[in-house]
Order: sequence, then structure tokens, then C-alpha cells
Amino acid sequence: MTIIPYDDRDGKIWLDGKLVDWRDAKIHVLTHALHYGSSVFEGERLYDGVIFRGRDHSERLIKSAQMLDMNMPYSADYIDDMKAQVIKANGLKNAYVRAFAWRGAEQLGVSAQLTKTHIACAAWEWGAYYSEEKRENGIALKTSPWKKPAPDTAPSQSKAAGLYMIGTMSKHMAENHGCDDALMLDYRGLVAEASSANLFTIRDGKIFTPIPDCFLNGLTRQTTIQIAKDLGIPLEETRIQYDDLKTFDEIFLTGSAAELTAVGRIDDITYKVGPITRKLRDTYSDLVRGKIKKAA
Repeated sequence: MTIIPYDDRDGKIWLDGKLVDWRDAKIHVLTHALHYGSSVFEGERLYDGVIFRGRDHSERLIKSAQMLDMNMPYSADYIDDMKAQVIKANGLKNAYVRAFAWRGAEQLGVSAQLTKTHIACAAWEWGAYYSEEKRENGIALKTSPWKKPAPDTAPSQSKAAGLYMIGTMSKHMAENHGCDDALMLDYRGLVAEASSANLFTIRDGKIFTPIPDCFLNGLTRQTTIQIAKDLGIPLEETRIQYDDLKTFDEIFLTGSAAELTAVGRIDDITYKVGPITRKLRDTYSDLVRGKIKKAA
């Protein structure tokens, strides 16, 4: 597989108030975020020239920074315009958009009150997260030994870079065992989500999804819940025990990158890519591309 490094590409990136050449979008090695994880970000999808829920992503970026006590001098209007300029400058119609903010190099130490908040945005063409074969058969998950922390030990509703390290470790573990992603349990041992996507389960025509009290309540998760409501599919947010996984007929993940991805296996438990998963997946695809305004 040919790897194209993300620091050696053509195009434009927005960096602190202006568009710069892709290869010139650099920061100093003593940047606070590099040492202490003080960065927040958004991953968004551009469909036919329109970012799905772009304003919601911009507002969440601001809220994420506030949760980290990071000064955020940029408005949602500014962030929306930044993303629009990047998309236009790179001539994109369907793409992945990454807007992010971080603490700079003005101060290095645990305290960061003297640092400046920097902001940037990049966008590039990026197709489906998983292959067509995995789309049809479902991906494989392996349960991670790492758990989602309690909400009083980490800012779980912030899309903060530092929180994703256990996701990286968990996904590496899963990949080393021949799987596509990891199933994350929470600090209580309850089913939480995948390494970077929310989880939904289906039994006897009803959807069950974990309560997001210690992990991010994703925008795609929220959209999926609304789609189920519009389609008249019963859905319950509830506590899910690991042993409950044996009782479900279908399981799928949601996220801006993963979109709506079926799960075919968790550890040694197998699932079918069933009719409800397919209906939700197809409806979501139509919704993000503007083919429908609501599911029903």
C-alpha cells in the first residue's frame, strides 16, 4: 500500500487567519498541544459541496475548547467561513474536513494560561472508511483491555485530542488480532462504543444504544436516533452489559468518518447485516446528500 504522508501534499490549509501552502502549515516542536494534548478537533464530511451539520461541528469545536479551559476567540461564523475557504481553495466537492484548535508554544508546562489558541483547517478527498466487502459483511471488533474513563476524571463530552490515545492503543490491539476496530467498555465494564465511533444494537426490531455519560454523544449518533424516530423504529438509550451482546441480531457503528458501518463480529459473537441496519444506512446516505430532508 502506497502511503502519502499528510505533511507532503499539494493544496491549501487555513492556519491562523490565512490560507498557506499545504507543506508550509507547520508549528514549533515546543507547542503545548504536542506535549500535553491540549487540542480539540472536528472531523466532518463534505457531500456534494455541503458539509453535513457543519454549523453543529463548528459550535461543538468551541464548546470542546471551553471544556478544556482553552481560550476560544473564534466564533462559529469564523469557523464556518474558514472551512468554506479551504474547501473552495482546494476545489473539493466530496471530502473530509478537519478543523482544529490548540494551545501554542508561548508557555510550556502543565499550566497554559499564557498560551495563545491557534486554529487551522484542512480538507482532502477521502472515500468510504471501509471497503464495499466490509460494508456488506460487517467489520470485526475485538474488546479492548482499555476502558473509557469516568466522567469526573476526563472531559468526555469534549472532542479533545488527548482522549483519543486509549482509542489508538485499542485500535492497534484490535488490528494486531486481525480485526478492524475495538469495542470499548466503560469504567463500570458496560458496553460504551468503538475506538472512535458510537455503537447501536438491534434485537427483535428494536434499537438499543449505550447512554453517552462517559463518552462523546456524536453528531452522527444524534442524527441516527432522529432517523430511527422518523422511521418509527423503536429505540432506547440504556445500559448494555457485555453478556447482552450475545442477544442482539444486528450491530452497527456511527461516526462522521465511519458514517453508518455494520458490525459482523465482536470477539467470537457474529451478527448479520440485517434489514434495519441497511435501512438506516441507506436513509442516512440519502439524508447527508440532500436527497431527503428527513427520514419519513
